[in-house]
Amino acid sequence: MAVYKRSYKGYEGPLTSRRKRFLILSRYAARGIFASRIVTGLFILSFFYPLAMIIGLYLNHNLSVLSFMKLHQDRLFDVNGAFFMVFMTVQSAGAFLLTAFFGPNLIAPDLANNALPLYFCRPLSRTEYVAGKASVILLLLSIITWVPGLLVFGVEASLSGGAWAWEHRGFAAGILLGSLLWISFLALLALALSAWVRWKLVAGALLLGVNFVTSGFAAALNATMDVTWGSYLDPAKLLTAIYGEFFGMDLSLGVNTWGALASYGVICAFCTYLLSRKVRAFEVVR
Repeated sequence: MAVYKRSYKGYEGPLTSRRKRFLILSRYAARGIFASRIVTGLFILSFFYPLAMIIGLYLNHNLSVLSFMKLHQDRLFDVNGAFFMVFMTVQSAGAFLLTAFFGPNLIAPDLANNALPLYFCRPLSRTEYVAGKASVILLLLSIITWVPGLLVFGVEASLSGGAWAWEHRGFAAGILLGSLLWISFLALLALALSAWVRWKLVAGALLLGVNFVTSGFAAALNATMDVTWGSYLDPAKLLTAIYGEFFGMDLSLGVNTWGALASYGVICAFCTYLLSRKVRAFEVVR
């Protein structure tokens, strides 16, 4: 624009507060998530199982329907720790698959097009940049993990009464804590792989491969060295151990709850370190 035209004017609109500034990145990043039909399809499919379980809980407490279906029993299934264990395992697997398809798309394009200097020349820190990108993953995965989990728990509590809810309050704590740990791990891992690989397809494939590689390596380590501590390298087994503790199931995985929490902390800290090395306003090329 030529200076002599004097038509340039600075922005005079409202400014976003400092604490909410990272949400601008979240808003724009969320717009492109459902552009993929695969992501949209997986997201919709993730609600089928919770819906089926809610219908099953209603039938479980309706004797007239059970008698109409000619079922000679007073319940379809028992709502216990095993029920919630299976439910959260299915939803967590869906969250992992969904992250593999849209997680690498959040940072890789910015790095591939050298867009980070444009972000950081504005009043935006590296922490806020990562928080803005990660919040998209956390929000989307929350909708398909702990939100339907607590909804199913609430439906059963409303049907069985407050006494059941108080007696099994550990189930609700396990749903919330286990889901938050899992989706935080997925968010940091997806962003770290996206930052280092830069190619979206490769980063997604690596994210899918991490689960299988770590599981196989942990199993091989336990078998060859006759130990059990190799299971602490398997994030999926760590999540299973945490769920098993809260749902009152003795799974004999060789992993204790505190050790699983510590392992998740170490993995998340390492992913944060990888992000700090790549998410910068400049890049040194040798």
